[in-house]
Amino acid sequence: MKNNYTLLLILLSSWCFAQIPNGYYNSATGSGYTLKTQLKTRITTGHIDQGYGALWNLYTQSAFRDNYYENNGSLLDMYSENPTGTDAYEYTSTGQQCGSYSGEGDCYNREHLVPQSYFDGFQVDPMKNDPFHVVPSDGKVNGDRNNFPFGVVASGSYVSSNGSKRGTNAVNGFSNYAGTVFEPIDAFKGDVARAYFYFATRYEDFMDDFYNAANANSCQAKNMFDGSTNKVFSDNFILLLIKWHLQDPVSPKEIAQNNAIYNFQGNRNPFIDNPNYVCAIWSAQCATVNALANDSFEMSSNVTVYPNPSNDQKININSSVAIDTIEVVNVNGQIIRQINNPTFDNNTFSIENLSQGFYFLKLTSNNQSITKKIIIN
Repeated sequence: MKNNYTLLLILLSSWCFAQIPNGYYNSATGSGYTLKTQLKTRITTGHIDQGYGALWNLYTQSAFRDNYYENNGSLLDMYSENPTGTDAYEYTSTGQQCGSYSGEGDCYNREHLVPQSYFDGFQVDPMKNDPFHVVPSDGKVNGDRNNFPFGVVASGSYVSSNGSKRGTNAVNGFSNYAGTVFEPIDAFKGDVARAYFYFATRYEDFMDDFYNAANANSCQAKNMFDGSTNKVFSDNFILLLIKWHLQDPVSPKEIAQNNAIYNFQGNRNPFIDNPNYVCAIWSAQCATVNALANDSFEMSSNVTVYPNPSNDQKININSSVAIDTIEVVNVNGQIIRQINNPTFDNNTFSIENLSQGFYFLKLTSNNQSITKKIIIN
């Protein structure tokens, strides 16, 4: 895994696509949400739902077996695979399908990365049966993941054999959600992100009804979405997905599974075929992720923003270094306030009359910059 975002973007730009049918994406010529809709049309056309039961047979194919780590043909499960050591257990027989389980290693089942409880009773098929987000998983870990959102765990109350964990979300530059989340290991975070980008695109026109039908009390996964058909994801979650997508590039496993699923149900995951589609669609959010990743450590340690969230349409910036420029940017990437050479009083500058919403605050000092998220309630 690499943390250099610029290098990753170069690598993604030079990705060598494999086994994509000639002309498959010729109709995807736009940018932003227009491109997303074009991709939705492309990957919906030809998609033939094979049903939930057919997934068991799909998982026996070579693309879903371990040809990359132990290289022994056992089931490749993101929640139990240990990329740097020996797996605690392995699944080698279809007789190990769940059923019921009492502990980790008992059996494997079908894990909905977008929790099934979120869309049960709304649009069950083909969402329930789509292997681009329904993956083989140890039954016990699947149950412990439950229907919690994905996130970065600050304090783990449950840890699987390979280090996947559940616990309180870490509130940081990429999230202000303080509930329980589930975090896969680093080797598979990009896989999860690209599954979600596929889901948001393939089922684009259902996303508003999908969101409204979900019960927020029984399904905390609702915190990952925003109810729109274009951006689809909440402001916090989209930044995390993009971060995972950039940090964990497309793997040979994903390419093999993309090709196998195409043969199985007739459509593809465009974000595996062309990782650049993510930032071509969610360009403002990608720019923010890169800004957060490249923040100056010196500025980070010398600048605070409060209160955040704010309940009185006002935020204060306290800085021990001189600030050259302040920009307030909305979630669409539009600069709604720009203040050059602001005058600080006792190291504090206030911005008032901010409308309710979610913003990015970019501060520049001596060719260094820092971006912070602010929320106005």
